[in-house]
Amino acid sequence: MRLLYDFNLDTVNDLLVVLADHVKKRRLEKGLSREALSALSGVPTPTIAKFEQKHTISLGSFVALAKALGYTKALKELLSEPIFNTMEELELINKNKNRKKGRHEMGK
Repeated sequence: MRLLYDFNLDTVNDLLVVLADHVKKRRLEKGLSREALSALSGVPTPTIAKFEQKHTISLGSFVALAKALGYTKALKELLSEPIFNTMEELELINKNKNRKKGRHEMGK
């Protein structure tokens, strides 16, 4: 089902910039150097630098950084609840709650 309007103007890159900025801010608040965060997380220092500067990182490395900074609970809660924009979408979500496989319905 398509929405008539999409007011979410954030691009993927915009979101990566925000996440990288948040990781850097949390690292600095804890007084950690990149090397110290690397030691805590197992993520190489150059990977942390690249993420903070160019906003690219693998999901596994991002999760390791977030975990090392104490955000395990927040990661577990991410995507834990369905979000809906219309009553029809909520009905579809409730109908499909126990599905084991998806089916292609884009554009219908």
